Amino acid sequence: MRKAVHVCERMVLGVVICLAWASVAQPYEAGEVTNGGTITGKVSLFGRIPEPRSFPMVLYAYGDFCKKISNGDGLVLLREFHVDGEGGLQDAVVAVQDVRRGKAFRYRDTDLVTMNCMFHPLEVPESDQFEVRDGQLVHVHPLVTVMRNHVQLSVTNRDPVDHGAQVYQPEKGNRVLSFPIPVSLKASTGYVDLEEGRQIAQIICETHEYMQTWAWIVDNPYFAKTKKNGMFTIEKLPPGTYKVTAWHPHMKRIEKMVTVPPDGTVSLDFEFDAAQVNRPIYETQRQFRIMPERDPMVDLKGCEGPYCVRREHDHHE
Repeated sequence: MRKAVHVCERMVLGVVICLAWASVAQPYEAGEVTNGGTITGKVSLFGRIPEPRSFPMVLYAYGDFCKKISNGDGLVLLREFHVDGEGGLQDAVVAVQDVRRGKAFRYRDTDLVTMNCMFHPLEVPESDQFEVRDGQLVHVHPLVTVMRNHVQLSVTNRDPVDHGAQVYQPEKGNRVLSFPIPVSLKASTGYVDLEEGRQIAQIICETHEYMQTWAWIVDNPYFAKTKKNGMFTIEKLPPGTYKVTAWHPHMKRIEKMVTVPPDGTVSLDFEFDAAQVNRPIYETQRQFRIMPERDPMVDLKGCEGPYCVRREHDHHE
């Protein structure tokens, strides 16, 4: 009788172990895709476009170099919503969920560079980092990137000044990674380890607060970032029915179901409402760090007046 009880206990334990193993998400498997389909569409933002965040350059190191991305009045304006004349939203991430097998990840998806005091995806040329608006050269901040969890983040410093990477998990509010980025041709690296199920990370330079980017965490390569007109395309997707997520920082994600036919193309659009933009308190711009009604004689580019942080390398005679 006792022997039978032990046998039953072992059987029950085996079932529990099998169920636990089955509940763990299986790793993504790269392989050949036959009869793959395509999802194409547009992400739009309607309503009043939120104002950019403002950062006085005198509060941060290496102002003489980093001023290239300023607005010409001593401020770095971090524009987080790039919208074209027809509502197309740039830098939204569209990602297909729960794909376990398909095309391979692109090489070096998690590689960044620091250039002009800003994080940029490795493949973004400098010619795409600036555009002319109303006759003025304006820096286009690369707001969003896409990363994988439990993989190495690589950052190569192409600036002649030091930076430092701090990776946060905003959904939990804690820092998960920090490493220096010295001036070097060799990449600085660290492993990104977010809690399971978390999908948002934020990268901020420890020296320059305005030098920041957001990341959406994926577990398969079926994703896309929207272009300047809000359009996106996701190709070579195995036929089937999927949940597709659209996400942009400070916006609640949108999820839709779609069926992808073999060798076919399906259209899928997403619309965000600007009235629902939700920023953490520490990222709002309700109060300027340097008040707009400051003494007009105070030179934000120099080191004269009560609002200046005196640093020899920032001082302009």
